[in-house]
This record gives sequence, structure tokens and C-alpha cells, in this order.
Amino acid sequence: MLVSKTDYILYRECPKNTWMKVHQPDIYYAEELSSFEKHIIETGNEVEAEARKIFDDGILIEGRGEEAQKMTEKLLAEKKATLFQPVFIKDGFMAAVDILKYDADTDSYRIYEIKASNEADKNRHYYDLAFQVNLLRRCGLNVAVASIMHLNPEYVRSGALDLNELFKSDDITAEINALQEEVAAEMEQAKAYLAAEAEPAGPCCCIYKGRSNHCTTFSHSNGHVPKYGVHDITRIGLSKKKLKALIDSEVFHLHEVPDDFELSDAQRNQVDAYKMDTVLMHKGQIGEELEKLAYPLYFIDYETFPSAIPLFDGFSPYQQIPFQFSLYTQDAPGGELKHSEFLYEQQADPSGAFAAAMQEMIGPKGSVIVWSKKFECTINKQIAERVPEAKAFLDDVNARVYDLMDAFSKQHYVHKDFKGSTSIKKVLPVMAPELSYKELAIREGGAAASSWIKLVGTALTPPEKEKLKEDMLAYCKMDTWAMVRILQELEKVIK
Repeated sequence: MLVSKTDYILYRECPKNTWMKVHQPDIYYAEELSSFEKHIIETGNEVEAEARKIFDDGILIEGRGEEAQKMTEKLLAEKKATLFQPVFIKDGFMAAVDILKYDADTDSYRIYEIKASNEADKNRHYYDLAFQVNLLRRCGLNVAVASIMHLNPEYVRSGALDLNELFKSDDITAEINALQEEVAAEMEQAKAYLAAEAEPAGPCCCIYKGRSNHCTTFSHSNGHVPKYGVHDITRIGLSKKKLKALIDSEVFHLHEVPDDFELSDAQRNQVDAYKMDTVLMHKGQIGEELEKLAYPLYFIDYETFPSAIPLFDGFSPYQQIPFQFSLYTQDAPGGELKHSEFLYEQQADPSGAFAAAMQEMIGPKGSVIVWSKKFECTINKQIAERVPEAKAFLDDVNARVYDLMDAFSKQHYVHKDFKGSTSIKKVLPVMAPELSYKELAIREGGAAASSWIKLVGTALTPPEKEKLKEDMLAYCKMDTWAMVRILQELEKVIK
């Protein structure tokens, strides 16, 4: 059995989950990757491909098997300057290195680990690189410099991509050398743990983490933990002492949480709403919120694409590209709701057309209603930087934005089925149960974002493109209609 660098990093996060990956892959891989997870993998591959272009003498080694190993040995013996994905195996450990560069003057090597992020993560990326350096040194290589290459968040594209500005290379040799003893010990521990034939007994270490940080096989290893319980208390993963106290007291169900257990207001409301099976509602405060609205009302929702590699001038790594919006307009209380929409279908920067369409559809007076206004307001500010002629209009829109989520994030309305969340996907089924995203082909933002790249590409046939366009419009329209219906239900509450 070989322990790869991926196995090692996974082991550091949850040993038992890694054991399941090695010995019971059918359980580990039981669930299909989400659109978001697939997008992360695709983004990583895209960023690595761009980073390689900086090295014009690089030789790519394909695969991980015996052929790749032999090719690595051959090219190392020939002292080739730069290798992409060379494969190293020694003492039961295996790694494929992103970039390995030979320095003939010092007869030493520089190793680069490429990360599709705007900064290096000391808790993950450093240990990833330290594993590789440890292995290469075991193989007899003189690794003199260890670097992490990542995207530069301050880079703004202007014309052709400047790869030397797009990427930053952090020399962290000293930090990696300081980790070598610790990492070497962990590598041996991981190898011994993963070599065991019998499944490790008891729960996995994720029992002390919030739900969003649970491992792939959590439900298998922690069968006594309910699907909805204390691990789902809002922000409990950031309150490690609280969660540990509950788990150590064998409190897993929300109804078991003591009434005098210290929780934040939002956490206590979530638990109490569940235990009492009632809606916690403050009609007066909801009324105060809704009094802030001025007609006409403009309900608007954006769809954006966060491209790691800036596609157009004026964009930085991961800066959102706004390509679509849906808009419902209501001129007076109880008045007709009119729907408008915008979807950019060209392979170019949508910013100008996006702003122009908004300006055509949104009048100079009235509230602009969104869900989580920080996002839309930030997008508007960024569009204004790229489209100066639209700045006055977009600044005015931002001044009129009302965040419909406030009624829920401020704890004026708490329902047990929100499960501690103020996401529109959690609020909508409670407030307007007749609506559902399950009937849509596109059901979440990640899929909507990646759909735009497919739409403006050339791989789709005309019928496929038309179907995708319909699906994208339907998803964005649902997000906007959801706000309309939620407001309607809040208005019923205060009557």
C-alpha cells in the first residue's frame, strides 16, 4: 500500500475517513461529486496548466504508474531542467510533484506546489509541500528551495495575461524545513494507521466539528449522530468549546440541549424553536423592517461566475463576472408584478450590457430588494469601476437596496425548519412550500455559474444551447420569485 500526499493531507483532517477511502472505497465514493466540487477540480487543473506556461522548458510526465516512474528516473538522470508531474515513490509513500526545477549551478532542486487560491494555507498547503520535500529527500534529491505558487489577488488583467504578475511564488523553504521532523513522524503514523486491516473502532474525529466540516464517511462512522442535531447549530463549528462540551456530555439531539447551556441568541433561538416546535416571531420588528420599503419595488437577483483566471480586462482572480439577472417590479401595494430578465450570451465582458439593462429596467425611485445585499452591492461597485458611465446609477441603486434576509438574520422570524440558516433555499420551503427548486434542471448557484461558461462556449449544439439558456433563466427567475413570495408572507404576518 502506498500513502499518497493526498492521503496524508486527508489523514491529517480525519484519519478514519482516510482509512475508509483506502479500504472501503465503495462507501467513501458513494456520493457523486456536486457541481461545486467538480468545478473546484476543473479550476485546479486550469490554474496548473496556466502556471506551467511560465516554464518554457518543462516536460510533462503523464500518469502515475510504472511508466511514469521510469520516465521520471530517466529525465532526472539526464538532468532535465524542468519537470511537470514527476512521480516519486519511496518507503511506502508516493507523490507527483507539480513542478520540479533543476539548478545545474548548485546541483540542487526547487520544488513548486501550485494552488488555485489567492493565498497559501499554512494548515494545509504547507504540510502538502512538506510531505513532498520529505519524500524527495528520501529519494536522494537535494531540495534547496520549496515554493508555493498561487494566484495574485492584486493582479488586474489589462490586455494579454501577464503570467508573471498573475502568479505569486512564495519561498517558504525555512518553514518547510522547520516542519520536516513533525511531518516525517506523521507520515509514519499515517502509514501504520492505514495499513490496519480492521476498521478503526469508534467515531471519527469529525464528531467535534460542525456539520459543514464533516468528512465524506461521517454518517458511516458516527451512526448514532442524528442527521439534524447539535452539529447543525448555527456557527457551532466556530464554538469548539461549546460543541465539545455537548458531545462529551453525549448530547447529540437538539431537544437534549440544556436550557441553561450557554449559546448565542441565534443559537438559542434555533434550539428553542426546535424544542418548542413553534415559530419565534416578533411582529413589531418585522413591521419596522417592512416600513423601510418604498414603492415601486424591484426584486432582483444576480448570477455571476468567479473565474480563477481573469477572462477579461479589469478583472482579478476569482472576481465575479456578472452575466445574468432576473427582476420583478411592483409599482404599488397589491399591484401587478412584471417580470424582466437579462442573460449575456457572448464570450466577452458582460459588465456594460449588464449595467445598461439594469438602467433600462430600474427606475429612479423605489426600493431594490435583494437577498444578502453585501453580494449585489459589491458587484455593483465593481461594475461601476469597469463602466464609469454607469457609476452614478449603480451608486444610487446601492443606496436604495433593501436586504430581505434582514428579517431572518436579525432573528425576527425563526422557524425550526430553517435549521439555523437564513439561506433563501432554507427559508423558501417554509414560507412558500408550493415552490421548489427540485423541479428545476439547475438547482443551486454553483451549477448556474458554471452553466454560463458552457453557454458562451462552442461545444453545444443550437438545441442544447437553447435548453441550457431556458434552464438558466428558470433558475434565476425562481430566486427572484422566491423573494416576492417571502415578502408576501411576511406582510400577512403583520396584518
